[in-house]
Order: sequence, then structure tokens, then C-alpha cells
Amino acid sequence: MSTLRTYAQLCRLPAVFTAMADVFMGYFVLRGVRHLSDPSIQGPQTLAALVVASSALYLAGMVLNDVFDREIDARERPQRPIPSGRVSLRNAIRLAVLLIVTGLIASQLAGYKSLLVALLLLVNIVLYDGWGKHTPLGPLLMGGCRFLNVILGGSSGAGDVSQLFTSHGSLVATGLAIYVAGVTIFAKKEAETSGRGGLIFGQVVLNLGLLTTAVWIAPHMDSTRALATLGVIAVVINRRALQAVADLRPARVQAAVRIMLLSIITIDATVIYTATGDTGTALAVVALLFPSLLLGKWMTMT
Repeated sequence: MSTLRTYAQLCRLPAVFTAMADVFMGYFVLRGVRHLSDPSIQGPQTLAALVVASSALYLAGMVLNDVFDREIDARERPQRPIPSGRVSLRNAIRLAVLLIVTGLIASQLAGYKSLLVALLLLVNIVLYDGWGKHTPLGPLLMGGCRFLNVILGGSSGAGDVSQLFTSHGSLVATGLAIYVAGVTIFAKKEAETSGRGGLIFGQVVLNLGLLTTAVWIAPHMDSTRALATLGVIAVVINRRALQAVADLRPARVQAAVRIMLLSIITIDATVIYTATGDTGTALAVVALLFPSLLLGKWMTMT
């Protein structure tokens, strides 16, 4: 059990449910709402393959993050699995490779277009982990990972891959990308005392992402409920962010970042409700909060 927990910590398992929510959002928004019993498409099977692909690549990215950061973690976070010696570097690399292969195979099962998007996502992940996260491009690359994750969710239903990047639905993927870029800026120094200016800038950027999502929601039928829900989410996020700005201690910043990450699930569910009008589907996505919260009692998300 302790070994499983150690590897779950290495993968930051509680956060993978936010990636799953992205795929559901992409599936229902970008792919279009089609009856899953339609014999021309394999709805449940395709969706399952995309969820597996996204989850595997996300977890691989988390492992690679610790592989590339092992020397920094040895100084700043010696309790992490690799610097503490609980997971060897060789085993961590093996796990990352296994997850990458799993993700690519699963994406191929959803179709060649999904495989192409998965490859783009993998390149973005490696660029972020291996180079970009310690540069000013880090937030853009992290936002790009989320953008491509949403695109992956809708990839099986596109006439061609380019449609995924030019459709009206891609605006909501852009909104999430901006939001996550803001969270990345906000969380940059979460392990130490953060600078107030960086926190404020991150908060401004993530709110721009929420505003972009609201712009996408507004023209839809019955948008009032969805906009009200998004407004409540924004209030909760900004309340935590302002507390962190006022009190720069790492614990405050980390608590705010945790709320920001968990809110991805509720943002995705709100968008799904807007696109489908189906409360049941939206609530099913919201239910992803529960395993994330449960696992979060034993390990961190960031």
C-alpha cells in the first residue's frame, strides 16, 4: 500500500480528474452533441479511449516534471518520491514511458486524428517539463497543454484536425488555457514566499480566462444559469486568491492554487451544461470532484 501511495504521490493523482473533465468538455462541445446510440459513431468506447489517453499523458507529464526537477526538489522538496529515494530515477522514467505508450495507444483507438492531437499534446508536455517551466514561456506552455487536452476530447468527431482549432467551440478551450496560464503564474513560487505582484498578475490572467469562458456561454440558450454558476465559481476563486495576496505565506498560496485547480472541474461542467442542456451529464462531471478531494487528503495536487 505504501508503494502505491508513493507512486500516486509521484503522479499527483488527485489532479488527474481535472484532465478527465477537460476531455468530457471537449467531447460534448467540440465533437458536437450526437446521440451515443448512433451506429455511425462509437460514442462510449471513443470517449473511454480519450479519457484513458488524456489521463495517461497527464500522469506521464507529472512524472516527467519530477524527473527533470529532481535536483531542484532535492534542495527545496526533499520529501518528494525521487529525492527521498522512495522511487528510483530509473523506475520513474520507466513509468513515464509506460504512461506515454498507454496514452498514445488509447488515442489511436479513438482514431488517427486523436493520435495526432495526442502527439501535439505530448510535445507540449515535454517542452514544458524539460525546458519551458523555468522560463517566461512556462505559463503559455501549460495553458497550451490544457488547450490541447480539450481539443483531444473533441478530436474524434472533427472532419479534419484543423476544424478543431478554428471552430466556435475552440474559444472555450482558449478560455481554459488562459485560466490555467494564470493559475501557473499564481503558483510559480507556491513552495516559498510568493511576491505580491506575481500573485496579482496571475489573478488578473485567470480572470481573463473566466471572462473568455463567459463570452462563449453568453450567446447560448438558457445561458443565465450557466453564467450565474460561473459567477459563483469566480467569486470562490477570487476570494481565495485575495486571501493569498494579503497573506503571502506558502500555505495560503497553496490553498488558493488547490481551489483553482479543483475549479477546473466545475468550469468544465458548467460549459458542458451550456452546450448540452443536460444537467445529468454536467453533474456526472462535477462528481469527479469527489475522488480528487478524497485522494487530496493523503497527497498534494501540486
